[in-house]
Amino acid sequence: MPDIDFDKEMVGTVEVEGQDKLDLDALTAWFEANVEGFAGPITYTKFKGGQSNPTYKIETPGKDGGGTNYVLRRQPFGKLLPSAHAVDREYKAMTGLYPTGFPVPRTYGLCEDPEVIGSKFFVMSMADGRSLWNGALPGMEPEQRRAIYHALIDTMAELHLNDPEKIGLGDYGKPTDYCARQIARWSKQYKLSETEHMPQMERMIEWLPETIPPQHESSVVHGDYRLDNVIFAADEDRIIAVLDWELSTLGDPIADFSYLMLNWHNPADGRAGLLGLDLEALGIPSQEEAVERYVARTGYPVPPMDWYFAYNLFRLAGIMQGIKKRVIDGTASSAHAKSMSERVAPLVERAYMFARDAGMPE
Repeated sequence: MPDIDFDKEMVGTVEVEGQDKLDLDALTAWFEANVEGFAGPITYTKFKGGQSNPTYKIETPGKDGGGTNYVLRRQPFGKLLPSAHAVDREYKAMTGLYPTGFPVPRTYGLCEDPEVIGSKFFVMSMADGRSLWNGALPGMEPEQRRAIYHALIDTMAELHLNDPEKIGLGDYGKPTDYCARQIARWSKQYKLSETEHMPQMERMIEWLPETIPPQHESSVVHGDYRLDNVIFAADEDRIIAVLDWELSTLGDPIADFSYLMLNWHNPADGRAGLLGLDLEALGIPSQEEAVERYVARTGYPVPPMDWYFAYNLFRLAGIMQGIKKRVIDGTASSAHAKSMSERVAPLVERAYMFARDAGMPE
């Protein structure tokens, strides 16, 4: 992959063009009926990052004239895979977590009628802070980097320690057999999106379900928790919003945590990957330190990380294969979707490597 300045390429907004445009009259009418305190007119731009569910910055003058910004997140237009692009689930997760004090945006409304703008969407508050894409955190001091990584780990532990029943999310998914269900789901999605035969992927589709570690706890799991899916406060190293809940459900918190830990094995290419960096000099916790901190906060046993890394990379390959199919079909929303789609084969190879380390025979 070529070197890309992701902070420059992915942070901020662009003018809305072509098929991403919204029907502003219909949208304004929906806002007037559903969003408390709304005062138009609406102007809008599209966030650069995130090719899965197109996301817009909605700007309004506000009732007091001081300006109120919202974020609108919608499904892609066109034919979708079953259960993909679940904006209604994102809305439910954030609506349940917001009253607990967990850092998520406030939700204002969900529109399940595709007639309004052409797809389902929801509206939430805008988190005004820092988006960080580069895991090396260039330009920061070691103490600041350590604080940011500690905040990432501690916020994830806080999520996993929330009791789903107590926050109205007891029915958000099946609490047991999470990894088995995820493996089945992404195996199916992979098959629906398959563009070429990959023997290593087929081998893992067979092996992973037979070797799942015991699930010690059940919690709300984010499903895509990483540096660029959180917003930090503008002036302190504290997370003010966890975003992108599309893949969230009830399940195995260790599967969720190990997905974050994959960044310690992903190449340092300007995104969240840390592989090959001098973590000690940078002030970033090692994998062992990060696992130790999470285990101490949650009380969970130390997990078999190689198996979970294989599982997460397999799952990512299934997700990327869906993007690859959409690129081929011409329905992917982001300019970065094509480069992401080219990651399928390397993801499969790395998943296979970790599976072998975890004991998978040839």
